[in-house]
Amino acid sequence: MNNERVQNIDSNTAGVNASEQTHPGWYNLKYTIVGILFGIVFVKAEIISWFRIQEMFRLQSFHMYGVIGSAIVTGIISIQLIKRLNIKSIYGETIIIPTKVFKKGQVIGGFIFGLGWAITGACPGPLFAQIGSGYTVILVTLVAALAGTWVYGKFEKQLPN
Repeated sequence: MNNERVQNIDSNTAGVNASEQTHPGWYNLKYTIVGILFGIVFVKAEIISWFRIQEMFRLQSFHMYGVIGSAIVTGIISIQLIKRLNIKSIYGETIIIPTKVFKKGQVIGGFIFGLGWAITGACPGPLFAQIGSGYTVILVTLVAALAGTWVYGKFEKQLPN
Protein backbone atom coordinates (compact mmCIF):
# COMPACT_ATOMS: atom_id res chain seq x y z
CA MET A 1 0.00 0.00 0.00
CA ASN A 2 1.58 3.30 -0.96
CA ASN A 3 1.96 6.17 1.53
CA GLU A 4 -0.38 8.46 -0.39
CA ARG A 5 -3.26 6.00 -0.09
CA VAL A 6 -2.54 5.28 3.59
CA GLN A 7 -2.76 8.98 4.42
CA ASN A 8 -6.18 9.23 2.76
CA ILE A 9 -7.75 6.24 4.53
CA ASP A 10 -9.73 6.75 7.71
CA SER A 11 -9.11 4.07 10.38
CA ASN A 12 -12.69 2.81 10.04
CA THR A 13 -12.76 2.66 6.24
CA ALA A 14 -14.05 -0.60 4.79
CA GLY A 15 -11.55 -2.79 2.98
CA VAL A 16 -8.49 -1.83 5.00
CA ASN A 17 -6.65 -4.62 6.78
CA ALA A 18 -6.80 -4.13 10.54
CA SER A 19 -3.04 -4.70 10.67
CA GLU A 20 -2.57 -1.61 8.50
CA GLN A 21 -4.54 0.60 10.85
CA THR A 22 -3.23 2.53 13.82
CA HIS A 23 -5.31 2.99 16.93
CA PRO A 24 -4.85 4.72 20.28
CA GLY A 25 -3.81 2.52 23.23
CA TRP A 26 -7.29 2.46 24.78
CA TYR A 27 -8.70 1.00 21.56
CA ASN A 28 -7.94 -2.57 22.75
CA LEU A 29 -9.89 -2.01 25.97
CA LYS A 30 -12.92 -3.61 24.31
CA TYR A 31 -11.04 -6.92 24.10
CA THR A 32 -10.21 -6.73 27.80
CA ILE A 33 -13.86 -6.12 28.64
CA VAL A 34 -15.01 -9.02 26.47
CA GLY A 35 -12.35 -11.23 28.06
CA ILE A 36 -13.51 -10.32 31.56
CA LEU A 37 -17.14 -11.01 30.62
CA PHE A 38 -16.10 -14.33 29.06
CA GLY A 39 -14.27 -15.22 32.28
CA ILE A 40 -17.36 -14.40 34.35
CA VAL A 41 -19.44 -16.69 32.12
CA PHE A 42 -16.84 -19.45 32.60
CA VAL A 43 -17.02 -19.05 36.38
CA LYS A 44 -20.84 -18.93 36.51
CA ALA A 45 -21.18 -21.93 34.18
CA GLU A 46 -18.73 -23.85 36.40
CA ILE A 47 -16.57 -24.81 33.43
CA ILE A 48 -13.45 -23.69 35.27
CA SER A 49 -14.22 -26.12 38.08
CA TRP A 50 -11.60 -28.83 38.44
CA PHE A 51 -14.34 -31.09 39.80
CA ARG A 52 -16.54 -30.55 36.71
CA ILE A 53 -13.59 -31.34 34.45
CA GLN A 54 -12.80 -34.50 36.40
CA GLU A 55 -16.47 -35.54 36.19
CA MET A 56 -16.24 -35.16 32.42
CA PHE A 57 -13.11 -37.29 32.07
CA ARG A 58 -14.60 -39.95 34.38
CA LEU A 59 -17.83 -39.93 32.32
CA GLN A 60 -19.81 -39.08 35.48
CA SER A 61 -21.60 -35.96 34.26
CA PHE A 62 -22.98 -34.50 31.03
CA HIS A 63 -22.36 -30.87 32.09
CA MET A 64 -19.06 -30.26 30.28
CA TYR A 65 -20.11 -32.30 27.25
CA GLY A 66 -23.18 -30.08 27.00
CA VAL A 67 -21.05 -26.92 27.13
CA ILE A 68 -18.55 -28.23 24.58
CA GLY A 69 -21.32 -29.60 22.35
CA SER A 70 -23.22 -26.31 22.34
CA ALA A 71 -19.98 -24.48 21.46
CA ILE A 72 -19.43 -26.84 18.53
CA VAL A 73 -23.00 -26.39 17.27
CA THR A 74 -22.68 -22.60 17.63
CA GLY A 75 -19.40 -22.69 15.69
CA ILE A 76 -20.87 -24.82 12.89
CA ILE A 77 -23.88 -22.53 12.52
CA SER A 78 -21.67 -19.41 12.60
CA ILE A 79 -19.28 -20.74 9.94
CA GLN A 80 -22.16 -21.76 7.69
CA LEU A 81 -23.80 -18.33 8.03
CA ILE A 82 -20.50 -16.59 7.24
CA LYS A 83 -20.00 -18.75 4.14
CA ARG A 84 -23.57 -18.73 2.82
CA LEU A 85 -24.42 -15.09 3.50
CA ASN A 86 -20.94 -13.81 2.54
CA ILE A 87 -20.72 -11.93 5.83
CA LYS A 88 -17.93 -9.34 5.99
CA SER A 89 -15.71 -8.35 8.91
CA ILE A 90 -16.45 -5.17 10.84
CA TYR A 91 -13.92 -3.50 8.55
CA GLY A 92 -15.77 -4.65 5.42
CA GLU A 93 -13.24 -7.31 4.48
CA THR A 94 -14.31 -10.64 3.03
CA ILE A 95 -13.90 -13.39 5.60
CA ILE A 96 -11.94 -16.25 4.07
CA ILE A 97 -12.09 -19.59 5.85
CA PRO A 98 -9.38 -21.83 4.41
CA THR A 99 -9.94 -25.55 4.05
CA LYS A 100 -8.13 -27.64 6.62
CA VAL A 101 -5.80 -30.53 5.87
CA PHE A 102 -5.73 -33.44 8.30
CA LYS A 103 -2.28 -34.25 9.71
CA LYS A 104 -1.32 -37.09 12.05
CA GLY A 105 0.35 -34.57 14.36
CA GLN A 106 -3.13 -33.26 15.22
CA VAL A 107 -4.00 -36.61 16.81
CA ILE A 108 -0.76 -36.67 18.79
CA GLY A 109 -1.18 -33.04 19.83
CA GLY A 110 -4.82 -33.63 20.77
CA PHE A 111 -3.81 -36.58 22.93
CA ILE A 112 -1.13 -34.53 24.72
CA PHE A 113 -3.58 -31.64 25.14
CA GLY A 114 -6.30 -33.92 26.55
CA LEU A 115 -3.84 -35.61 28.89
CA GLY A 116 -2.68 -32.26 30.25
CA TRP A 117 -6.29 -31.12 30.58
CA ALA A 118 -7.24 -34.27 32.50
CA ILE A 119 -4.23 -34.06 34.84
CA THR A 120 -4.40 -30.33 35.61
CA GLY A 121 -8.13 -29.71 35.27
CA ALA A 122 -7.37 -26.70 33.08
CA CYS A 123 -7.32 -25.96 29.38
CA PRO A 124 -6.20 -22.68 27.77
CA GLY A 125 -9.66 -21.08 27.72
CA PRO A 126 -10.37 -21.15 31.45
CA LEU A 127 -6.75 -20.78 32.63
CA PHE A 128 -7.00 -17.06 33.20
CA ALA A 129 -10.49 -17.31 34.71
CA GLN A 130 -9.15 -19.90 37.16
CA ILE A 131 -6.21 -17.67 38.08
CA GLY A 132 -8.55 -14.69 38.39
CA SER A 133 -10.79 -16.73 40.69
CA GLY A 134 -7.90 -17.24 43.08
CA TYR A 135 -6.70 -20.69 42.02
CA THR A 136 -3.09 -19.52 41.94
CA VAL A 137 -1.74 -23.06 41.61
CA ILE A 138 -2.93 -22.82 37.99
CA LEU A 139 0.02 -20.46 37.40
CA VAL A 140 2.10 -23.66 37.20
CA THR A 141 -0.20 -24.90 34.42
CA LEU A 142 0.05 -21.55 32.63
CA VAL A 143 3.86 -21.64 32.74
CA ALA A 144 3.81 -25.25 31.50
CA ALA A 145 1.43 -24.32 28.65
CA LEU A 146 3.65 -21.41 27.61
CA ALA A 147 6.75 -23.63 27.82
CA GLY A 148 5.03 -26.30 25.72
CA THR A 149 4.04 -23.72 23.12
CA TRP A 150 7.62 -22.43 23.01
CA VAL A 151 9.05 -25.97 22.66
CA TYR A 152 6.61 -26.72 19.85
CA GLY A 153 7.55 -23.50 18.06
CA LYS A 154 11.25 -24.25 18.49
CA PHE A 155 11.05 -27.84 17.20
CA GLU A 156 8.04 -27.61 14.87
CA LYS A 157 10.00 -28.66 11.79
CA GLN A 158 11.29 -31.83 13.48
CA LEU A 159 7.86 -32.88 14.82
CA PRO A 160 5.26 -34.93 12.91
CA ASN A 161 2.95 -32.25 11.54
